[in-house]
Amino acid sequence: MVPHLITALNGPINELEQRLLESTPAIERWFRLEWMEHTPPFYSSVDLRNAGFKLAPVDTNLFPGGFNNLTNEMLPLAVQAAMAAIEKICPEAKNLLLVPEKHTRNSFYLSNVGTLVRIFNQAGLNVRLGTLDPAIAEPTPLALADGSSLTVEPLVRNRGRLGLKDFDPCTILLNNDLSAGIPSVLEGLHEQYLLPPLHAGWALRRKRQHFRAYEEVAKKFSKLMGMDPWLINPMFASAGELDFAEGQGLEALQTQADALLAKVRRKYKEYGIQEKPFVVIKPDAGTYGMGIMMVRDAKELAELSSRARNKMSVIKDGQEVTEVIIQEGVPTYERVNDAVAEPVVYMMDRYVVGGFYRVHADRGADENLNAPGSSFVPLAFAESPHLPRRGEKPGASAPNRFYMYGVIARLAMLAASYELEVTDPEAEVYE
Repeated sequence: MVPHLITALNGPINELEQRLLESTPAIERWFRLEWMEHTPPFYSSVDLRNAGFKLAPVDTNLFPGGFNNLTNEMLPLAVQAAMAAIEKICPEAKNLLLVPEKHTRNSFYLSNVGTLVRIFNQAGLNVRLGTLDPAIAEPTPLALADGSSLTVEPLVRNRGRLGLKDFDPCTILLNNDLSAGIPSVLEGLHEQYLLPPLHAGWALRRKRQHFRAYEEVAKKFSKLMGMDPWLINPMFASAGELDFAEGQGLEALQTQADALLAKVRRKYKEYGIQEKPFVVIKPDAGTYGMGIMMVRDAKELAELSSRARNKMSVIKDGQEVTEVIIQEGVPTYERVNDAVAEPVVYMMDRYVVGGFYRVHADRGADENLNAPGSSFVPLAFAESPHLPRRGEKPGASAPNRFYMYGVIARLAMLAASYELEVTDPEAEVYE
């Protein structure tokens, strides 16, 4: 299945797909050389938007949920990638402690945890679940939608090590994005591998740092391809010292949004795109599609209702929004059964392991699809996304389209590795 593009403005993307297919050996060699210098995140997922005239990542998650939306056919790829990742980090690993989100009674999220347990079991590890929820004081079974269950247990800290009762892991895998802050029980673990590192969590991570790194990666890659980096890079700006509830800082935010809209208009004019550009304002930290606003005219920011300001002011775990990223809006013109869709690509170590389309029947091409009412349609990775078919017409072949998506997603993953190096509190380059 290749969802159809409903726009006639697909010339640049077809040209991009053709260029990527023709340059596959050079692209794969370029990635190999980059991975010799940089360490990929343990796992990640990337939201992409295909406008026909532009294809770009709009969000990179370093604590991905949603593994339950991958098909059974994709799981062998995930198991192989998990084996490769673990062998690099801790070849003698036997026990893996998986620490999920605290809201583990969400059935969809629990299915994601169950899939992760299955992947790492098949990779040869004993997997048990430890919870950060202080209300859980003893092993507690949680029912899954398919009738099976998972057991979460209270964490046990013993000096420099973290585990469970009668369970001492070599590696601790977080599937909790630390939006509410870094729990003390996770700090100072010098004798075990903690993945991803604490500075990958939203307590410290900022989207502006990620997209600054992605801009650098996109420029390098575009130089290799002989193309305009704008075709794969969403321009952005940022604003801080905001208090949406009180209306403070909105004037500076309006100025930044206006300047970015002007830049996008110039690119649209350069490429003959007749559409009206927009920007997306979202929290500089955090996920779950909360606190997001689309703006076509910066004057809208001076006229926000109190309800709109309140919606922007607080996100997951009650965290107040004081910093935002203003990102060039990339519409998505892909459709699945006439509903707006965007591809989400999943990776482990440096490998693409699968993905799906996030579909929303009640949202438009320029709206956030990560919202209640969305559904998921697996990408048709019947064949490896690393095996494109040359000689086929651009846009007509699933392997070719998904290879292109996999390349852009891996660029975002590479940007995350750059980002984590720069923001590592133990690195000399830390700012």
